[in-house]
Amino acid sequence: MGGDIAPPGLGGFAPTGGGPGAAGGAVTTGAAGTGTPGVGGGDGAGAGRAGTAGGSAGATLSAGGGAGGGATMPNGPFPTQACLDRATQLVGQMTANEKYGQMMQMERAALTPALVTQYGIGSSFSQGGSGPATNSATTWADMNDAYRSAALASRLKIPFLYGADEVHGIGTVRGSTVFPHNIGLGATRDVALVSQIAQITAAEAAGTGVNFVFSPVVAVGLNERWGRTYETFGETTELASLMGVAMVKGIQFNESGAPTGILANPKHYLGDGGTANGQNGGLVSGDEAALRAIHLAPYRAAVAAHAGAIMASYSSWQGTKMHINKAMLTDTLKGELGFGGFVNSDFDACFQLGMTNQAGFAACLNAGIDMFMLFRVDIPTTLGYFAALVPGTVPQSRIDDAVRRILAVKCELGLFAPGTSTVDRTLTAQVGSAAHRGVARRAVQESMVVLKNDGNVLPLSKTAASSSPIVLGGKSADNTGNQCGGWTITWQGTTGNGVTGATSIRQAMETAVGQTGVAYSLAGATAPGATVGVAVIGETPYAEGMGDRTDLTLAATDVAVVQAMKTAGLKTVVVLMSGRPMILDAILPLADAIVVAWLPGSEGAGVTDILFGDAHPTGKLPVSWPKSMAQIPINFGDATYDPLYPYGFGLSY
Repeated sequence: MGGDIAPPGLGGFAPTGGGPGAAGGAVTTGAAGTGTPGVGGGDGAGAGRAGTAGGSAGATLSAGGGAGGGATMPNGPFPTQACLDRATQLVGQMTANEKYGQMMQMERAALTPALVTQYGIGSSFSQGGSGPATNSATTWADMNDAYRSAALASRLKIPFLYGADEVHGIGTVRGSTVFPHNIGLGATRDVALVSQIAQITAAEAAGTGVNFVFSPVVAVGLNERWGRTYETFGETTELASLMGVAMVKGIQFNESGAPTGILANPKHYLGDGGTANGQNGGLVSGDEAALRAIHLAPYRAAVAAHAGAIMASYSSWQGTKMHINKAMLTDTLKGELGFGGFVNSDFDACFQLGMTNQAGFAACLNAGIDMFMLFRVDIPTTLGYFAALVPGTVPQSRIDDAVRRILAVKCELGLFAPGTSTVDRTLTAQVGSAAHRGVARRAVQESMVVLKNDGNVLPLSKTAASSSPIVLGGKSADNTGNQCGGWTITWQGTTGNGVTGATSIRQAMETAVGQTGVAYSLAGATAPGATVGVAVIGETPYAEGMGDRTDLTLAATDVAVVQAMKTAGLKTVVVLMSGRPMILDAILPLADAIVVAWLPGSEGAGVTDILFGDAHPTGKLPVSWPKSMAQIPINFGDATYDPLYPYGFGLSY
């Protein structure tokens, strides 16, 4: 029975590799502590840490496809000179309003195809939950074909980008494959798998016409109070960099290095995972050395991997909102890091700066924002802002630079190529396919982290269930909405079994052992002959600041389920479904086994595969697990480090 702890560092991470590694096999790195050196980051505000995790003991990663998994990044600069030349030529032909139209990303509810043609609008997006009235892959494809046709009917026929928050598969589309959220993928340590997931996400996005996925989050999550912790790959710079690169490559490029036509969008630049008290959009803690060593490094890696767009953060650093921080957006990202793509704003972010809309617009433009995600203002009003600001407050060269960047990226995606003007309906038919769901199920298996297994209660026996049913209870045992979490169909996600095509834990368990082998009770009531109970508990869906918490203790109703099973004399297995570590003191003495499932997505059978031993648990904690709220934030590399379970911990059997 495994009690091994995976070594904490990821060792000597080299983000700039351009091609695939040798097929197969694990790659062991960092045996002599070759990871990023520790950098002081604590400032007394509660979000700093003593050092960035290095590779003091090495770590084993499954990396059969090299640092980027199966996708291959093309060699040479990004954008290429050919695409820069094409963009420059187009900019020279454009009117002022045509340029402004390319810089505007309008929410779909306010953008008709006719407006796209009239104003030469270059992009649209879905805010959380916004989509066709009938939500399916086909209706999304129909909507985007209409936008694309409208763009090609404009004077210069510049292709169209459609963006959406597709952060764990294309979760906004009903019937799609919903993968584990990033924190679960961080637990897999499987770079090739993450690249494969990214490629499937790109394929399903292409089938719906979404060619600009607002993903991946490459934040380093330092405080579990933060409501976006589950969107991160974990608490170390190395994990964020390694997995972020795999995602970027898999989304934008195929195995041969050709573009997929889908644009990745690493976010949120910069430091959103390191805010004081884990406040969403709050003040980033630490000095510049910490900001660079901890939070900038994943973006350096993403730029080297040819990310085409980077989204700015709502957060502030040293009193300046990141959307108007020219030193960080222009001087550092575009200058020092050599980022050749475009910087897009977050949702209406330039109108949330404590100044007038026009002043905020100007500040964002001059700081380096190239594309504006707009909701509360219409097209004529936005054009009025541009007209009032250019060239007096905002130089014409800034506008031309922004448009050139956007057009060059569209060129690099292959959107100007013949045959790309409509959605490939063969890909539409593959959205949510069995093959894609099979990969998602494997991702669930690899993401599961076993924290406790007293008396080797796991794996459970399928044969024993035929005569002694397994008691299954807890609010998430039969709840695909809780499994998938936020950013699923709607912005905040929804509790209940409303995720089309998803398999709940209950369904998966009944498939594995038959309906008579499972005694389901929401409250965890025992059944005649039962000797084992499984309590599936944890968080309910949330997203962004709505998930910020000052208390991560388990709900009393969750504890009651575990207590009921233990009081009935059952061997009690707890499956924790949450987007971050929770305080376990109330159930530690009650649970014989504890398995962290994170937010596994649509494929609940991956959870039961681990419970029954059909797959062996290999997941390792991507975060340090605190003993109490008073310990948060706690991160590997802290001067004082005494977690309940350390970063990299995970049992096996």
